Amino acid sequence: MSARMVYIVEDDEDIRGIVDYALRQAGFEPMGFEDAEGFFHTLAHAPSNEQPSLVLLDIMLPGDDGLAILKRLRKSSKTKALPVIMLTAKGSEFDKVVGLDNGADDYLTKPFGVMELISRVNAVLRRGAPPETRRNLNYGGIYMDAARRAVTADDAHVQLTFKEYELLHYLLLNAGLVLGRDRIMESVWGYDFEGESRTLDMHIRSLRQKLGAAGEHIKTVRNVGYRLGE
Repeated sequence: MSARMVYIVEDDEDIRGIVDYALRQAGFEPMGFEDAEGFFHTLAHAPSNEQPSLVLLDIMLPGDDGLAILKRLRKSSKTKALPVIMLTAKGSEFDKVVGLDNGADDYLTKPFGVMELISRVNAVLRRGAPPETRRNLNYGGIYMDAARRAVTADDAHVQLTFKEYELLHYLLLNAGLVLGRDRIMESVWGYDFEGESRTLDMHIRSLRQKLGAAGEHIKTVRNVGYRLGE
């Protein structure tokens, strides 16, 4: 992948033009698309030096919307780890959670400043190691197979959303340590999510339920955050 290639999937020509200009000024090589058809055609046929390092993806699109595109990207072995930032006029917490749980790495609500956009792009590109380089992790009956992105709890398969998996990975990686809420949000979501800590609580609650008895290892540290294990 080109280290500086960014695909923009946005049907509003004016917004696409502004984002394109901002990215070029910041040293990126943007390529714009107005719908899913053009985006996937180019993605499938582009040479290796024109493959994107990141996708800026609007939710409200003609034909397949942004969430449908995102789900398709995450189902493909070639693009499951491709960073995606959602761009949308929708700003409710529910819409953010839906995008993040379907595999988005970050979320920007329109209207946004170009400086914030560039900052978010740089942050996502810096953040995290590719999944294939991660090691397997386990604690108290919870086992995470990094190569397969699979989780079992007491030998039973656990189906997790994209962000539930990332959250559990971070907890396992820091087993036994008390992790502050801001630190978890920064590490898993990439920023402090503007104080919307209910999203973290919701994901912790879901993780506990899905892990069954093993979920009891996720402890709440009052007024601080969470800890996996003792």
